[in-house]
Formats: sequence, structure tokens, C-alpha cells
Amino acid sequence: MKIQVLCPHFEPDLHAATGEVMTRLVHALAARGHRIDVISSLPWYHRHRVEPEWSGRPWRREYTDFGSVTRVWPFPTEKTNVPARALGFAGFTALVAGSALTLSKPDVVLGMSPPIFLGDAAWTVARRWRVPFVFNVQDIFPDVAIELGALNNQTVVQWAKKHERSLYRRADAVTVLSDDQAANVRAKADRPEKVHIIQNFVDLDRVQVVDRDAGSSTDYRRTHGLDDKTVVMYSGNVGLSQSFGLVKAAADAYADRPDVQFVINGEGAARAEVDLWAARRPNVLVTDFAPREAVSDVLGSADLHLVLLKSGLSRSSTPSKLYGILAAGRPLLASIDEGSEVANVVAAAQAGQSVPPDCVPEFLGALAALLAQPDELRAMGANARSFVERCMTPEAQAESYEQLFRDLTAGRQ
Repeated sequence: MKIQVLCPHFEPDLHAATGEVMTRLVHALAARGHRIDVISSLPWYHRHRVEPEWSGRPWRREYTDFGSVTRVWPFPTEKTNVPARALGFAGFTALVAGSALTLSKPDVVLGMSPPIFLGDAAWTVARRWRVPFVFNVQDIFPDVAIELGALNNQTVVQWAKKHERSLYRRADAVTVLSDDQAANVRAKADRPEKVHIIQNFVDLDRVQVVDRDAGSSTDYRRTHGLDDKTVVMYSGNVGLSQSFGLVKAAADAYADRPDVQFVINGEGAARAEVDLWAARRPNVLVTDFAPREAVSDVLGSADLHLVLLKSGLSRSSTPSKLYGILAAGRPLLASIDEGSEVANVVAAAQAGQSVPPDCVPEFLGALAALLAQPDELRAMGANARSFVERCMTPEAQAESYEQLFRDLTAGRQ
């Protein structure tokens, strides 16, 4: 089968979680004998500008053992500048669609959102060749932007909602990551049965368990003077969707506990604000994303990981960091909506605890209970790794997409 994939990031642009997701999916599909043409952006996510070695040309195409990769200018903008970001996405979408149309006819087109506009590009290509269009929704827009207050102009909100529904109507199938997202999209789609749940995988080769039970340390802990500390870590996007006020409250509550260190490892739209209050708290360490090859070392440096998602966002966003934490064999404390995908996975894996979002007393109570049981934390970490080894692999994800593609193309024929 010949597949066209339109996505915002692709290797080597792997600081973005969606870049990792789509890269591994493409390789897993290729291993099953399919040809894939990828159309994506020039690498830019890490510094929010095109990497120097990729600048100079707005368009590049390379041929690979699985097909081809076309990269176009991404029009990088700051996340907080919504109008500029929308214009940038529109320009990127136009380049993606134009580049995709220069390739030969595919059997199916897979478009990833966000940005939601890539759905328009994928639909354009699919309509040109009269082939199925599968819309892969990682985060549901405009819901996330509305919940965060980043999108509050009612005229724009109404337009965005209509545009979202029109894409669900035009798609032959919509794939989402969780039951929460499926319920959200099914309520808006013209046919609820076109919505399919295909979870993201965990890269068990890239994320390994770091054994610290024998007293050994990690490079990350040694570099930052954390060897004798109990480390509570948030690692991932430092964005507007996360409740970092909980970390601030916890740091204040543990100000007289020199043995406990809070770590925020990542970058994003909220990083400047986090840096300001963290600088006044010696028990909070803020660090940049580590190189991709160091992910096991960084994730394995924590005794307890945090997942922090603001109230109401679980129906439109599933934090991908959850799966990396599980793969690293570490326990977690999740501040997230009750009944959400994250809460359900944590409970099913017996890998930690969940509390309601943005609730400081419950968060601090759960944190204290978990830190008081180091042996139980280690057992939860072992449960986490065992769970993903059983349930979440790139091969399983590729098999699910392959079956969906075959069903759609057979229906067209």
C-alpha cells in the first residue's frame, strides 16, 4: 500500500512528541511492506527557529528506503502569539498541500492535527486522487485553545468550531488517543462510527529502565548535584496546559526538607514564568530538554514523576509524557480529570496515583503519602514498565492503522 503522511514534525525534529510518534509509526508501517511519502516541516521545534543546518532553502525532498520525505518552511512563531501562529500554520499548510500534490497517487492520506489546518491539506490531496483521508487528532482544537483562554474572540471561536466539524465530516475516518477524546469528537462528527481509538505507542528501545536499586546514580543526577536527593520531576512541555502552581505549592510545603528536590525539565510557552518563581526557591531546579539519547537517563533520575493537566483539558488532550514515564519504569502522581485516559491508565497499571486537577490540598496529601513509601514507589515503577511492554508497542499501532487503511480502501473499491 502507498501511504501519504502529512505531519508537523518528523525525524530529526524529535523534541516535539508528535515527531517521535509519526517517525516510529512510519518506520513500523514500512517494516510491514508499505511505501510512505512523508510531507513535514524543516526541523525547528527545539529552538523555535529552523535549525542552521537546514536553513537556506524553503523546500527539500529526500528519497529513503521507505519512500520519501519532503520538508517545507514551518513559519515558526511564538505559541503565545495566536494570530501570528494561525497565519504561520496557514502558510505551512499551503506549502504542505502543494508539495504533496507533486507526488504520485497514494492509496490513502493520513493527516495529523495539530495544527488542525493540516487536515485541510490532507483532504485536498485525498480529494485530488479520490482516495480515503484519515484524520489523526493528537490534541483537539480549538477546544484546548478555548479552555486555556488563548482563543476568546467569539467570532473566531465560532469559525474554528465550524471548521473543526467540517474536517470531521470530510474525513473518511478520525483517529484519537483515548475514550475521552473519542466521546468529544463523536459528539461533533456526522457519523460517530468513523471515530477510532488508536493509542500512541511507547518506544521501548529508546526509553530504557535505569537501574538505581544498587545505589548507582545517573549522569543527570550527578551533573545537577541530586545524588542524595529524593527527586520529584515534571519532564515535558512547559506550557499553558500544565498546572505548575502545584509544583510551586509543593516546593513551599517542603521548604524545610533538604532531602526532597523538585525538578522541571523542559521548555515551552510558560517557561519564563516558571523560571521567575523557581529562581526564588532553592528546592526547585529547572533544566532544558536533554538530548534525545539521554531520555532514559533523565526520566530514570526521578523517584516520582508528575503529570499536570489543567481542569477540563483531558477531553481534548492526552499528555504523551505519560507513556515515556511508564516506559522508564517510574511511578507517577497525576493531577488530572477523574475518569480521564491518564487516570484510567495509572489505575490499570498500578503505577501511581491520580488526584483532581488544580487541587492543592489533595495534591500535597497524595505527594506526602507516596514519598513516605519508597519501597511501594519502586514496585509501582516495575508495574509501569510491565504494563507498556504488554500493551503499547509501535508494531501494535502500525497494525491498527494498516487494518483501518485496508478497510477504507476496500470500501472505496
